[in-house]
Order: sequence, then C-alpha cells, then structure tokens
Amino acid sequence: MKQLNKLQSAIFLTGGALMVIGVACCVLTIAPTVLCWAYLLGAAMFAVMQVLQSYEGKDIVVRRLKKLQNLSDLLFVLAGLLLADTGYAGASQSFFQHLFNDQEAYITYLYNKWVILLLVAAILEVYTAHRIDHELSKKNIKE
Repeated sequence: MKQLNKLQSAIFLTGGALMVIGVACCVLTIAPTVLCWAYLLGAAMFAVMQVLQSYEGKDIVVRRLKKLQNLSDLLFVLAGLLLADTGYAGASQSFFQHLFNDQEAYITYLYNKWVILLLVAAILEVYTAHRIDHELSKKNIKE
C-alpha cells in the first residue's frame, strides 16, 4: 500500500475526527444544521486521503478489498449528504424534499436514511481495513 505523508495522515485523522464529532452532535441534536457540514467535510477529507492510499500490487484479494474500501468511502460521503438533508428538514425545506410528491413519500424513502448508509459504510470499512492488513502481513508485503 502506498503510504500517506505526514500532511495527508493529519488530514486523514482530522477527517475521521470531524466525522465522529459531526455524527455525535447531530444524533444528540446539538446544532445539527451546522455540524452536519462538519461530518460532510470530514467524510470528504477521509475519503480522498483513503483513495490516495492506493495499492499498485498484483494481489487480486487486496485489489478487491481496496475496491470495497473505496465503495465505503463513497457511502460515507452519501451518508453526509443525507445527514445534511435531514439536518435541514426540521429547520426549513430540505434539499431533496422537492423531488417527492408529498411529505409522506419523502419521509418513507429518504428522511433519516443516512443511518443505514453510515452503518453499511462503517461495517465495510472495518472489514476491509482488517482484511487488507491481514493479507499484506500474511504475504509479508511492505510497500
């Protein structure tokens, strides 16, 4: 795996911290219209740095796991968009509400669905991080 430099590692860790702070504050309803953007910024920082950490090797298992990890990054960002939409739904008109015919359809199909995306992304992230580390250490690959 390509290693991140010190600045990239700092951005990666800051993004992860912003994700945790943003979600925790939105769940606890502490300024959700402001801190949903902190989560989205953190998710973007985290995802970009993780995509930059590429794998140039030939091992098919690690390449597959890296693609799954990129999918989890995309799901983190999509969860951030839905979190921002949910954060503004209580304050005023949300971003995606105009795409639905009525309030009931919006609530049924989109409102608070960021939780599902975040859960799936987190499970994929934990799985791929552990499996990639295991595969690289098993084959004694140091890049």
